Amino acid sequence: MAREVLADAVAWTARSLPPRPSVPVLAGIMLDVEGNTLSVSGFDYEVSARSEVDVHATDGGRALVPGRLLAEITRALPPHPVEIVAEGSRLSISCSNARFSLPTLPVEDYPSLPSMPSAAGVVESDAFAEAVGQVAIAAGRDDTLPMLTGVRLEIEDDLVTLAATDRYRLAVREFAWRPETPGLTAAVLVPARTLADAAKTLTSGPEVVLSLSSGTSGEGILGLSGKDRQTTTRLLDAEFVKYRAIMPSSSTSFATLPVGMFTDAAKRVALVAERGTPLRCEFTPGTVTLKAGGSDDEGQAEERCDVEFDGDPLTIGFNPTFLLDGLAAVHTERARMDFTSALKPAVLSGVEPERDPDAAEKPAVRPGSYRYLIMPVRLPG
Repeated sequence: MAREVLADAVAWTARSLPPRPSVPVLAGIMLDVEGNTLSVSGFDYEVSARSEVDVHATDGGRALVPGRLLAEITRALPPHPVEIVAEGSRLSISCSNARFSLPTLPVEDYPSLPSMPSAAGVVESDAFAEAVGQVAIAAGRDDTLPMLTGVRLEIEDDLVTLAATDRYRLAVREFAWRPETPGLTAAVLVPARTLADAAKTLTSGPEVVLSLSSGTSGEGILGLSGKDRQTTTRLLDAEFVKYRAIMPSSSTSFATLPVGMFTDAAKRVALVAERGTPLRCEFTPGTVTLKAGGSDDEGQAEERCDVEFDGDPLTIGFNPTFLLDGLAAVHTERARMDFTSALKPAVLSGVEPERDPDAAEKPAVRPGSYRYLIMPVRLPG
């Protein structure tokens, strides 16, 4: 088989291996040959991953080998065909003049991979990867609060809504897909890190198939499959926040920001912001002034940026990291930020280029596509 194809399959599967497995066999990758197909799989009772490779096989069989070591070896092999042979309790790997012999783990102790649930629908792989990436940045990382470490995935017929929050920001993204059954509805909570990693690496084919074993929250597994790859993850058994009640339905003022220029200015000013201190944003018609620092024993920075602003002058503070995360996620040249007051959440959304400059005075916001809510930080004084 080709070294590049094998190395890619092994590396993709090894990403899901647990860093500290509860039992030794869970650190292994299962190699299973049936016909002229090699399945490369891993499973830790929470997440499973399987990739298939076309091979020229003389015999079928299974072998369980140390996964991370196998990934390092296949990545380092020269660009020549690879031959793999199971010899008793060892696995032989040959590629050009390179030879490796690895110990195998007991196949009989390895858990069976979960079956892929029935297909729920199909979405374009690039669109899915973008949507998950935009939302997963807002998920929490504290495993003691499992409801905040997941992405809420809601299905309403041909519309999918993703939402995640860590209590300080909330990201929501909607996109269209093709459900297998018209009128399908479901709501599940998926581990954010697993979903983000899978969505990002299932882009080798044009589409991703979403599979669900249950239509209710906290039960069963979610399956994702693309070209020659599939992964499953156990769903989180936790109640997600009522996020729609958090998202403001109206605003008293808004700013239209040039994303690149505003981002660069915010990064520069934030260099002097001590950990936990806010980035101060002073909005007036036509301008926003960014400030950070201020005390005598720390650095200070200030920069003005031209923006469009509609409303009464407003001074508001943000966690600079959270603000920059949202700006990086909108994926448009301009963004709109809606405000209610200096002490209430602001909402960032992408703005499409105006097709007709005379059609409307206000920028055209993609309706409901991506919204990033960020809680303000109370400013000193």
